[in-house]
Amino acid sequence: MNELYLILEDGTIIKGKSFGYSGEVTGELVFTTAMTGYIETLTDPSYYGQIVIQSFPLIGNYGIINEDFESDKPAMSAYIVREYCDTPSNFRCNQTLDEYLKQNKIIGMYDVDTRGLIKKIRSQRTMAAKIVTSLTGISDLKEYKITDSVNSVSVKHISEISPIDYQRHIVLWDFGAKANIIKSLTARNCKVTVVPSDTAAVEIMNMNPDGLMLSNGPGDPAENINIISEIRKLILTDISIFGICLGHQLIALASGAETYKLKYGHRGANHPVKSIKENKVYITSQNHGYAVDMNSVPNDMEITWINVNDNTCEGLRLKTHPVYTVQFHPEACGGPHDTMFLFDNFIKIIDTKKGLKYAVR
Repeated sequence: MNELYLILEDGTIIKGKSFGYSGEVTGELVFTTAMTGYIETLTDPSYYGQIVIQSFPLIGNYGIINEDFESDKPAMSAYIVREYCDTPSNFRCNQTLDEYLKQNKIIGMYDVDTRGLIKKIRSQRTMAAKIVTSLTGISDLKEYKITDSVNSVSVKHISEISPIDYQRHIVLWDFGAKANIIKSLTARNCKVTVVPSDTAAVEIMNMNPDGLMLSNGPGDPAENINIISEIRKLILTDISIFGICLGHQLIALASGAETYKLKYGHRGANHPVKSIKENKVYITSQNHGYAVDMNSVPNDMEITWINVNDNTCEGLRLKTHPVYTVQFHPEACGGPHDTMFLFDNFIKIIDTKKGLKYAVR
């Protein structure tokens, strides 16, 4: 295997070995603490423009399983692991991790002290980094910034996914939506219309949906000025709205709150959050680098969930309209599934308005 070098924004140089696609790339260096679900990590559009480090030391042992994809292809810039497995053992395996990265032109780097690298990010902050094959001619990384992220991962055309005898129509506003959001809705007998990120509020309302889902997605939420403006129009209607991750942040911004960048973000499948109403803690999957400033939340919004680790905002509810948000991923695969009931709650709100008796098939 060829040698690679990881160059950090602060000048740190880390040597490793190459697997997957051969080349050089620049991105934002982040880490995930998930112990399982690396396929979901690889295909999560929210990692657009990022070099992702897996904290779990062995990756690839069950190969690549197409049925578990969250999107058609990876959006991340590169993938760093301590050790990768080139002989996976799983009856559902379609190909190896190395083959998958080559096929999708994603640079892989292994034989890296990922524990030490993650400790460095935690003590300093998320920073830009570059993977190179040679240490000559390295440019300054301090001005690097991910741009046009939502538009880069959103669908370009409207599509419909419809159960045969659906009872509800949900519009999914795609900012980089994970496939399991759609699966979670269709499993509850909903027709789902997926619309691009640049869809106007009037177009969504003309579809006459029973509910609107705002998806997860990558990047700085405050950059999406046009989307925020359209959301502002929709939250003042009577339509039931549920925002997940980036959708949560965009609804907060449209309501007058502010967001800020976290020191190193929340990425993994083991993040504890507390429901303020229930005074109960749930374990959640998360993938975001920004948070809603709780001190900026307007009076007509209620904070419904908080992060147990750092007390950041994990959920909001608009007091005057049926608008609800969570920062975490209730649809998470491969888990945890503790908060999957939030989809049921959303559908029950819609059914109450429609005069239906809620029942999951």
